[in-house]
Amino acid sequence: MFFAFALLPLVAFSSLGAAYRNLSDDTLKHLPGPGDDFDIKKGALLAPILVPRVSGTKGNAAVRQHFVDFFKSQLPEWRIEMHNSTSTTPVSKGKEVPFVNVIATRDPPGSLEGDVSRLALVAHYDSKLTPKDFIGATDSAAPCAMILHIARSIDAALTKKWAAADKDDFEVKHRGVQILLLDGEEAFQSWTDTDSLYGARALAQDWESTFHMASSIYRTPLDSIELFLLLDLLGAKSPQIPSYFKTTHWAYKHMANTEDRLRKLGLFKSVPLPKSKMAEGEREKPRGNQPFLTDAHKEDNAFRGGFVQDDHVPFMARGVEILHMIPSPFPEVWHTADDDGEHLDLNTVEDWTKLFMAFTAEWMELEGFFDIKTGTREDAEKSELEIS
Repeated sequence: MFFAFALLPLVAFSSLGAAYRNLSDDTLKHLPGPGDDFDIKKGALLAPILVPRVSGTKGNAAVRQHFVDFFKSQLPEWRIEMHNSTSTTPVSKGKEVPFVNVIATRDPPGSLEGDVSRLALVAHYDSKLTPKDFIGATDSAAPCAMILHIARSIDAALTKKWAAADKDDFEVKHRGVQILLLDGEEAFQSWTDTDSLYGARALAQDWESTFHMASSIYRTPLDSIELFLLLDLLGAKSPQIPSYFKTTHWAYKHMANTEDRLRKLGLFKSVPLPKSKMAEGEREKPRGNQPFLTDAHKEDNAFRGGFVQDDHVPFMARGVEILHMIPSPFPEVWHTADDDGEHLDLNTVEDWTKLFMAFTAEWMELEGFFDIKTGTREDAEKSELEIS
């Protein structure tokens, strides 16, 4: 990713957000946690991603297979596709490097491909070529693991909702979830328009020219994306996420409200910065009172057009609505050898996961469709997977 301050061409955006239902306090309290699945050594979701995974390498292929195995074994109702492309890079000496995006889709049963709008949960899974053996725990192994856990946690609720829906309920029968795990986000040499976003650029271009049936509601797969929720550089302590885009500030405010509710319910585990790192004279705030999303009250006239270049750029240039969850400033470990599992703050990782899960469930209006367990919260967070 790279800071940018130029405006992309303006596009006409449709008005979204008509369907969004808050979860009850009781549901928020019982959202399933990852248990041991985010353990950096043996956690079944996160540990397999905490390896060097430069595009075109065996490590990259192994992580991709981890995603495929997860969906096939845990979520068989999700449709898995691979989007393949190749490109030379500044360091490949003319050789074509393969880039493979993993696409997992869960649509209402019986729906037609061009008639479903989707919330897209997005992260890149490749890692940077340098420094040597770079892991990229925040960038973006942890976001990928978050998305896997979210998919597993909402799956049964989606099934129940769609099974209970009236056959004439258009909104329910035409709204799904799509996961995009993108390859080739990182530059091989230095960030340019051609040395970055390899998988995202190829996918956006292909989807722009892939047309559904003439009778479909949505003309292309790009048109089917209702919101592109991109997660990046997440997992360090005390992140601050601005609202980057005026057109999706309404969605940002929904998420900020959910974060506030989770904090007030005592459901966040992360803690404030230690006093030694706080400005002189600044008082330590009570546990749980420092928001991740800092722009909930941002005024419309405060949006200046600056943004961070990331996997959303080729999609945004084609009119897709973007909600970008990337901190500003970047984590201190950004693009250093310290961006590894040991430097993740797992409490923050779990808090992000809970927040994004709640937002996804509210977007899909899943209130009343989760199985509320009567045991303790710890019981609800026991691992469903194991690595031997």
